[in-house]
Amino acid sequence: GLLELAVASGVAAWATWATLLMPGFRRVPLRLQVPYLPSSPQQVANTLALLRGRSGKTVDLGSGDGRLVVEAYKQGLRPAIGFELNPWLLCLANYRAWRAGYHGKVSFLKEDLWKVDLSSCCNVIVFLAPSVNRTLAAKLLAELPDEAWVVSGRFPFPSWPATRTLGQGLDQVWAYDMKEVRRVVQSSAEGSPV
Repeated sequence: GLLELAVASGVAAWATWATLLMPGFRRVPLRLQVPYLPSSPQQVANTLALLRGRSGKTVDLGSGDGRLVVEAYKQGLRPAIGFELNPWLLCLANYRAWRAGYHGKVSFLKEDLWKVDLSSCCNVIVFLAPSVNRTLAAKLLAELPDEAWVVSGRFPFPSWPATRTLGQGLDQVWAYDMKEVRRVVQSSAEGSPV
């Protein structure tokens, strides 16, 4: 009885993974894959507290179920756009926007974050993994304007100076002013031997 239950549970878990979550990972190299972990209410609150008073185009890279994009729109950050590869999570995000009354006001796009042009973004939200953040840092430095801010949840950008941080433990988020990040990165590059 217990063995059958364990096997059935394992098969059900695998089927859920293969059907709902795996489609978004198929085209992404293993080292850049990030499992879906929904943001906690406190992570959402901390992220939006760091963006309070800002304006302009706001994007969430790897937006998952869309909760950060919907809350950003509620706070007045417009346009608010989420980029996600997993089609099931895109459906969930669109449902969340519809339930909140924002269907057609926020956008969720099935696009690879590595191929998205970020040059017009004022605010970028990333709740990814350390391996992704290290690679993503170069893209953000190359594409974002000086006025942009990046807010990272769960894991900071280790070589960037945080402008502000809020929360503790898993709820901690870090905000980075790209103008300051560029200044520090350029100073480091000039000071290092060639």
